[in-house]
Amino acid sequence: MLLSARNVLICLGLSLSLVSVAYPGQADARRPPHKAAHTPHTLSLRSASALVQDAETGEVLYDKNASSVAPIASITKLMTAMVVLDARLDPNQDITISNEDMDFLRGTHSRLKPGASLSRDELLRLALMSSENRAAAALARTYPGGTEAFLRAMNHKAQMLGMTGTHFDDATGLSSSNVASAEDLVKMVRAAHRYELIRKYTTTTGHDVQVAGRQLAYRNTNRLVANEHWNIGLSKTGFTNDAGRCLVLQAKLAEREVIIVLLDSWGKLSRIGDANRIKAWLEANARPNGVGVHRAAQEGDRLAPG
Repeated sequence: MLLSARNVLICLGLSLSLVSVAYPGQADARRPPHKAAHTPHTLSLRSASALVQDAETGEVLYDKNASSVAPIASITKLMTAMVVLDARLDPNQDITISNEDMDFLRGTHSRLKPGASLSRDELLRLALMSSENRAAAALARTYPGGTEAFLRAMNHKAQMLGMTGTHFDDATGLSSSNVASAEDLVKMVRAAHRYELIRKYTTTTGHDVQVAGRQLAYRNTNRLVANEHWNIGLSKTGFTNDAGRCLVLQAKLAEREVIIVLLDSWGKLSRIGDANRIKAWLEANARPNGVGVHRAAQEGDRLAPG
Protein backbone atom coordinates (compact mmCIF):
# COMPACT_ATOMS: atom_id res chain seq x y z
CA MET A 1 0.00 0.00 0.00
CA LEU A 2 1.46 3.28 -1.02
CA LEU A 3 2.08 5.97 1.61
CA SER A 4 0.77 9.43 1.00
CA ALA A 5 3.30 12.16 0.30
CA ARG A 6 2.54 13.67 3.70
CA ASN A 7 3.33 10.42 5.51
CA VAL A 8 6.59 10.02 3.59
CA LEU A 9 7.78 13.44 4.70
CA ILE A 10 6.88 12.70 8.34
CA CYS A 11 8.89 9.44 8.23
CA LEU A 12 11.93 11.14 6.74
CA GLY A 13 11.83 13.84 9.43
CA LEU A 14 11.72 11.25 12.22
CA SER A 15 14.65 9.36 10.67
CA LEU A 16 16.84 12.47 10.53
CA SER A 17 16.03 13.32 14.16
CA LEU A 18 17.05 9.83 15.28
CA VAL A 19 20.35 10.11 13.38
CA SER A 20 21.12 13.41 15.09
CA VAL A 21 20.46 11.90 18.50
CA ALA A 22 22.47 8.75 17.79
CA TYR A 23 25.45 10.68 16.34
CA PRO A 24 25.62 14.06 18.12
CA GLY A 25 29.21 14.61 16.93
CA GLN A 26 28.07 14.73 13.34
CA ALA A 27 25.38 17.25 14.18
CA ASP A 28 27.91 19.41 16.09
CA ALA A 29 30.28 19.28 13.15
CA ARG A 30 27.69 21.08 11.08
CA ARG A 31 27.45 23.94 13.56
CA PRO A 32 29.76 26.95 13.26
CA PRO A 33 32.69 26.56 15.69
CA HIS A 34 32.71 28.71 18.83
CA LYS A 35 35.38 31.42 19.01
CA ALA A 36 38.52 29.97 20.60
CA ALA A 37 39.34 31.06 24.13
CA HIS A 38 42.04 33.76 24.37
CA THR A 39 45.55 32.39 24.65
CA PRO A 40 48.77 34.40 25.15
CA HIS A 41 50.45 35.53 21.95
CA THR A 42 53.76 33.82 21.27
CA LEU A 43 56.79 35.52 19.77
CA SER A 44 58.77 34.47 16.72
CA LEU A 45 61.66 36.67 15.60
CA ARG A 46 63.89 36.74 12.53
CA SER A 47 66.98 37.95 14.38
CA ALA A 48 69.55 35.22 15.01
CA SER A 49 70.05 36.41 18.59
CA ALA A 50 67.65 38.40 20.76
CA LEU A 51 67.04 39.39 24.34
CA VAL A 52 64.24 41.35 26.01
CA GLN A 53 64.76 42.34 29.63
CA ASP A 54 62.85 44.39 32.16
CA ALA A 55 65.15 47.37 32.68
CA GLU A 56 64.10 47.87 36.30
CA THR A 57 63.93 44.34 37.68
CA GLY A 58 66.38 42.57 35.36
CA GLU A 59 63.77 39.90 34.59
CA VAL A 60 64.42 38.21 31.25
CA LEU A 61 61.17 38.33 29.28
CA TYR A 62 62.46 36.66 26.12
CA ASP A 63 65.72 35.20 24.94
CA LYS A 64 66.95 33.53 21.79
CA ASN A 65 70.61 32.50 21.54
CA ALA A 66 71.31 35.36 23.96
CA SER A 67 74.69 33.97 25.05
CA SER A 68 76.05 33.57 21.50
CA VAL A 69 78.98 35.89 20.78
CA ALA A 70 78.84 37.65 17.40
CA PRO A 71 80.00 40.83 15.60
CA ILE A 72 78.02 43.88 16.74
CA ALA A 73 78.88 46.50 14.08
CA SER A 74 77.98 50.08 15.08
CA ILE A 75 76.35 49.07 18.34
CA THR A 76 80.01 49.60 19.30
CA LYS A 77 79.46 53.36 19.25
CA LEU A 78 77.56 53.25 22.55
CA MET A 79 80.80 52.18 24.23
CA THR A 80 82.72 54.76 22.19
CA ALA A 81 80.45 57.47 23.54
CA MET A 82 80.74 56.31 27.15
CA VAL A 83 84.53 56.30 27.00
CA VAL A 84 84.56 59.82 25.50
CA LEU A 85 82.19 61.14 28.16
CA ASP A 86 84.01 59.38 31.00
CA ALA A 87 87.19 61.25 30.02
CA ARG A 88 85.43 64.61 30.55
CA LEU A 89 87.16 66.14 27.54
CA ASP A 90 86.26 69.62 26.30
CA PRO A 91 83.05 69.16 24.27
CA ASN A 92 83.62 72.44 22.43
CA GLN A 93 87.13 71.59 21.22
CA ASP A 94 87.32 71.57 17.42
CA ILE A 95 88.53 68.30 15.89
CA THR A 96 89.67 68.09 12.29
CA ILE A 97 88.94 64.96 10.29
CA SER A 98 92.15 63.41 8.97
CA ASN A 99 93.07 60.66 6.52
CA GLU A 100 93.57 58.38 9.53
CA ASP A 101 89.83 58.51 10.17
CA MET A 102 88.93 57.11 6.75
CA ASP A 103 87.60 53.58 6.43
CA PHE A 104 90.21 51.58 4.56
CA LEU A 105 88.73 48.28 5.79
CA ARG A 106 85.32 48.37 4.11
CA GLY A 107 85.48 51.60 2.11
CA THR A 108 82.33 53.08 3.59
CA HIS A 109 81.26 56.56 2.48
CA SER A 110 81.28 59.68 4.63
CA ARG A 111 80.39 63.31 3.96
CA LEU A 112 82.99 64.39 6.53
CA LYS A 113 85.97 64.92 4.24
CA PRO A 114 89.55 65.15 5.56
CA GLY A 115 90.09 68.74 6.64
CA ALA A 116 86.52 69.24 7.88
CA SER A 117 86.33 70.50 11.47
CA LEU A 118 83.57 69.98 14.02
CA SER A 119 83.42 70.21 17.78
CA ARG A 120 83.85 67.06 19.84
CA ASP A 121 80.22 67.38 20.88
CA GLU A 122 79.02 67.51 17.27
CA LEU A 123 81.11 64.48 16.35
CA LEU A 124 79.64 62.59 19.29
CA ARG A 125 76.13 63.49 18.17
CA LEU A 126 76.74 62.34 14.59
CA ALA A 127 78.39 59.11 15.72
CA LEU A 128 75.42 58.22 17.92
CA MET A 129 72.50 59.54 15.88
CA SER A 130 73.54 58.73 12.31
CA SER A 131 76.34 56.23 12.99
CA GLU A 132 78.96 58.45 11.32
CA ASN A 133 82.12 56.33 11.20
CA ARG A 134 84.69 59.07 10.66
CA ALA A 135 83.23 60.96 13.60
CA ALA A 136 83.75 57.93 15.84
CA ALA A 137 87.27 57.34 14.52
CA ALA A 138 88.22 60.99 15.14
CA LEU A 139 86.90 60.80 18.69
CA ALA A 140 89.14 57.81 19.38
CA ARG A 141 92.17 59.33 17.64
CA THR A 142 92.00 62.54 19.70
CA TYR A 143 91.60 60.73 23.02
CA PRO A 144 94.54 61.22 25.44
CA GLY A 145 97.09 58.60 24.35
CA GLY A 146 95.47 58.13 20.95
CA THR A 147 93.43 55.31 19.46
CA GLU A 148 95.31 52.51 21.21
CA ALA A 149 94.66 54.06 24.62
CA PHE A 150 91.02 54.54 23.62
CA LEU A 151 90.62 50.86 22.74
CA ARG A 152 92.16 49.83 26.05
CA ALA A 153 89.64 52.07 27.81
CA MET A 154 86.78 50.50 25.83
CA ASN A 155 87.77 46.95 26.73
CA HIS A 156 88.44 47.90 30.35
CA LYS A 157 84.98 49.42 30.71
CA ALA A 158 83.45 46.31 29.15
CA GLN A 159 85.18 44.21 31.82
CA MET A 160 83.98 46.55 34.57
CA LEU A 161 80.41 46.15 33.31
CA GLY A 162 80.69 42.36 33.40
CA MET A 163 80.61 41.98 29.62
CA THR A 164 82.67 38.79 29.70
CA GLY A 165 82.22 37.83 26.04
CA THR A 166 82.93 41.27 24.61
CA HIS A 167 85.95 42.57 22.73
CA PHE A 168 86.54 45.86 20.90
CA ASP A 169 89.11 46.26 18.15
CA ASP A 170 88.04 49.66 16.84
CA ALA A 171 85.80 52.57 17.82
CA THR A 172 83.44 52.43 14.84
CA GLY A 173 82.25 48.83 14.70
CA LEU A 174 83.58 48.28 11.19
CA SER A 175 85.90 45.57 12.49
CA SER A 176 84.42 42.08 12.73
CA SER A 177 86.58 41.62 15.82
CA ASN A 178 84.16 43.83 17.73
CA VAL A 179 82.04 41.10 19.28
CA ALA A 180 79.57 40.62 22.12
CA SER A 181 76.57 38.56 23.13
CA ALA A 182 73.03 39.87 23.58
CA GLU A 183 73.48 39.22 27.31
CA ASP A 184 76.51 41.53 27.31
CA LEU A 185 74.81 44.21 25.25
CA VAL A 186 71.90 44.46 27.70
CA LYS A 187 74.50 45.47 30.30
CA MET A 188 76.01 48.02 27.92
CA VAL A 189 72.62 49.53 27.06
CA ARG A 190 71.72 49.83 30.74
CA ALA A 191 75.03 51.59 31.45
CA ALA A 192 74.73 53.90 28.41
CA HIS A 193 71.21 54.89 29.43
CA ARG A 194 72.65 56.59 32.52
CA TYR A 195 74.32 59.23 30.30
CA GLU A 196 72.00 62.12 29.48
CA LEU A 197 73.78 63.00 26.24
CA ILE A 198 73.65 59.43 24.97
CA ARG A 199 69.92 59.29 25.65
CA LYS A 200 69.45 62.63 23.91
CA TYR A 201 71.63 62.06 20.86
CA THR A 202 70.50 58.49 20.12
CA THR A 203 66.85 59.56 20.09
CA THR A 204 67.25 62.79 18.08
CA THR A 205 65.44 62.35 14.76
CA GLY A 206 67.70 64.68 12.77
CA HIS A 207 70.37 67.34 13.00
CA ASP A 208 72.05 69.81 10.63
CA VAL A 209 75.71 70.76 10.85
CA GLN A 210 77.83 73.37 9.10
CA VAL A 211 80.91 71.89 7.46
CA ALA A 212 83.26 74.03 5.34
CA GLY A 213 80.48 76.55 4.71
CA ARG A 214 77.95 73.88 3.70
CA GLN A 215 74.95 72.70 5.67
CA LEU A 216 74.72 68.92 5.96
CA ALA A 217 71.52 67.24 7.10
CA TYR A 218 71.84 64.03 9.12
CA ARG A 219 69.05 61.68 10.15
CA ASN A 220 68.71 58.99 12.79
CA THR A 221 69.43 55.51 11.49
CA ASN A 222 66.54 54.09 13.54
CA ARG A 223 63.21 55.10 12.02
CA LEU A 224 61.37 54.06 15.20
CA VAL A 225 62.54 57.15 17.11
CA ALA A 226 60.20 59.23 14.93
CA ASN A 227 57.28 56.84 15.42
CA GLU A 228 54.63 58.33 17.70
CA HIS A 229 53.62 54.86 18.88
CA TRP A 230 57.06 54.26 20.41
CA ASN A 231 58.49 55.81 23.57
CA ILE A 232 62.24 55.26 23.12
CA GLY A 233 64.80 56.40 25.68
CA LEU A 234 67.93 55.10 23.91
CA SER A 235 68.59 53.60 20.51
CA LYS A 236 71.45 52.37 18.32
CA THR A 237 71.58 50.50 15.04
CA GLY A 238 74.41 48.59 13.43
CA PHE A 239 75.18 46.88 10.15
CA THR A 240 78.04 45.10 8.41
CA ASN A 241 77.90 42.05 6.20
CA ASP A 242 79.42 40.00 9.01
CA ALA A 243 77.17 41.30 11.78
CA GLY A 244 73.95 41.53 9.81
CA ARG A 245 71.43 44.16 10.85
CA CYS A 246 71.46 44.89 14.57
CA LEU A 247 69.40 47.06 16.89
CA VAL A 248 69.45 47.84 20.60
CA LEU A 249 67.08 50.13 22.42
CA GLN A 250 65.55 50.98 25.75
CA ALA A 251 61.88 51.87 25.61
CA LYS A 252 58.70 52.02 27.64
CA LEU A 253 56.33 49.35 26.37
CA ALA A 254 53.17 48.03 28.02
CA GLU A 255 53.82 50.31 31.01
CA ARG A 256 57.26 48.88 31.71
CA GLU A 257 60.82 49.91 30.84
CA VAL A 258 62.45 47.24 28.70
CA ILE A 259 65.80 46.74 26.99
CA ILE A 260 65.72 45.07 23.57
CA VAL A 261 68.73 43.59 21.79
CA LEU A 262 68.44 42.22 18.25
CA LEU A 263 71.52 40.82 16.47
CA ASP A 264 72.05 39.50 12.95
CA SER A 265 68.57 40.12 11.64
CA TRP A 266 68.25 39.02 8.02
CA GLY A 267 66.45 41.32 5.63
CA LYS A 268 66.69 45.09 5.43
CA LEU A 269 63.56 45.70 7.52
CA SER A 270 63.63 42.62 9.74
CA ARG A 271 65.12 44.30 12.82
CA ILE A 272 62.38 46.95 12.72
CA GLY A 273 59.83 44.22 12.15
CA ASP A 274 61.19 42.25 15.10
CA ALA A 275 61.05 45.32 17.34
CA ASN A 276 57.41 45.88 16.37
CA ARG A 277 56.64 42.20 16.96
CA ILE A 278 58.14 42.48 20.45
CA LYS A 279 56.08 45.60 21.14
CA ALA A 280 52.86 43.91 20.02
CA TRP A 281 53.70 40.78 22.00
CA LEU A 282 54.39 42.70 25.21
CA GLU A 283 51.18 44.67 24.85
CA ALA A 284 49.11 41.56 24.08
CA ASN A 285 50.51 39.65 27.04
CA ALA A 286 50.63 42.54 29.50
CA ARG A 287 49.90 41.44 33.05
CA PRO A 288 50.43 43.10 36.42
CA ASN A 289 54.14 42.83 37.22
CA GLY A 290 54.65 40.95 33.96
CA VAL A 291 53.07 37.69 35.17
CA GLY A 292 52.72 35.23 32.32
CA VAL A 293 54.96 37.06 29.88
CA HIS A 294 58.05 34.91 30.34
CA ARG A 295 56.10 31.68 29.88
CA ALA A 296 54.66 32.98 26.63
CA ALA A 297 58.16 34.01 25.62
CA GLN A 298 59.52 30.51 26.13
CA GLU A 299 56.71 29.05 24.05
CA GLY A 300 57.38 31.58 21.31
CA ASP A 301 61.12 30.86 21.39
CA ARG A 302 60.51 27.21 20.58
CA LEU A 303 58.59 28.31 17.50
CA ALA A 304 61.16 30.86 16.41
CA PRO A 305 63.34 30.04 13.41
CA GLY A 306 66.95 29.35 14.36
